[in-house]
Amino acid sequence: MLGPADAPEDGTDGTAAPSATVQDRLAGRLSDITSLHEHTERLAHARGLAATLDAVLASGAALLGADRGVLVTLMPGGGPGQPVGLGLDRASLGALETVPTEQSLLARLLGEDDRPEQLHSPDLAEDPAVGGRLRELAVQLGLGGAVGLPLATVEDGPLAAVVWFYDRPAEPTGCQRELARRYCEFAAPLLAKQLEVERIRRTTEALRRGLLPDHLPRAAGLRLAARVVPAGLDHSSGSDWYDAIPLPDGTVGLTVGSVFGDGPGAGPGSAPGAAAAMGRIRAALRAYAVLEGEDPVSVLGDLELLLKTTEPTRTATAVYAWVEPGERRVTLAGAGHCPPVLVGRHGAEFVETSLSAPLGMLACWEAPGIEFTADRGDTLLLYTEGLARRCGPTLHAGQANLRRAAADAPRDVRIDPDRLCAHLLAVCPVPDAAPATDDLMLLAARFE
Repeated sequence: MLGPADAPEDGTDGTAAPSATVQDRLAGRLSDITSLHEHTERLAHARGLAATLDAVLASGAALLGADRGVLVTLMPGGGPGQPVGLGLDRASLGALETVPTEQSLLARLLGEDDRPEQLHSPDLAEDPAVGGRLRELAVQLGLGGAVGLPLATVEDGPLAAVVWFYDRPAEPTGCQRELARRYCEFAAPLLAKQLEVERIRRTTEALRRGLLPDHLPRAAGLRLAARVVPAGLDHSSGSDWYDAIPLPDGTVGLTVGSVFGDGPGAGPGSAPGAAAAMGRIRAALRAYAVLEGEDPVSVLGDLELLLKTTEPTRTATAVYAWVEPGERRVTLAGAGHCPPVLVGRHGAEFVETSLSAPLGMLACWEAPGIEFTADRGDTLLLYTEGLARRCGPTLHAGQANLRRAAADAPRDVRIDPDRLCAHLLAVCPVPDAAPATDDLMLLAARFE
């Protein structure tokens, strides 16, 4: 039972009313927890490594009341990677990279041994514990106080380090530092997953590019150039190839094509399998080209038989052209693929291949080949569907826009196949609306 001395000040009940100070403290704590929850939710919904790093920088700055920041991830071989900045331009980030390792706050936070849980300096420009180069840059860049935290997990060790800067001498409150620490503890395992995904993506893309030619052959009377822009495997629905094959008699086989995985309508999950199938099909096509390269219909017919026998759940579109550079003679055939474009001194026109189904789609593929003689100075463009779709809202419109862009290219661009490839990619920019789902292959051959 409460005694008189224990009675509440307002006398309304038997419980003590919390003081205004306690109420304010509880309200502030609730606000901090709510803010931390909002930032961790935002981070959890970030998609991709770049978005995750940006979220860490922005949310940490908000929790600390900081103005700018820099973050680096630890590279697989050790040492910091490319810095990512908040409120710091490329020149400022480059200047911070000149700080010697023994003076670098980031390097200390990335250390395997004796890694501090947190670093802070109220005023970098006046802090005697900070190296001379960093003090110099603090004055030059207008950096005041700084707070640094590591992002690490028990399983993975150090993953990244981040330092936030104030535009004036300042030091965060204990509560702010605690919120930032808890935020980084939450962020570290998410970052570990994103770094692993990025590592696998880079490895896979390197292997995928390794399935394509590492150089183009030289042939008298023919200049070749190519461009490759692969779609990410997490978005791609297939895999494209291009090739230029020097044949024993001095002629050249040119080809582009696309493989789609696990049958018609397969989605992005089949892209790695399609990439592996592309490598096998391209290797087989090279062999068929050496055996009977001057007959494109036979080359594609053999390829279709192989596809049905060894890749029965896949389809492919392709163009194969046999080129005799000295006579500028071209014989080609297509299987469900975009028509090549012939660029000449008076414009550009489609090389209309007969309509035919993709390889592996029907019981038996069959289509006639066509033959023509190019003029000296003409350029033959072979490309995959990804380029056409990049050039317009529909496949048909994209093909028309691509032909028009080639025809309208300045003369000094048209006479150089490498510059022509660069020009076509520049005038057909990547759409911002959605990530590309098609690879882009462009092969240009100019008759000298």
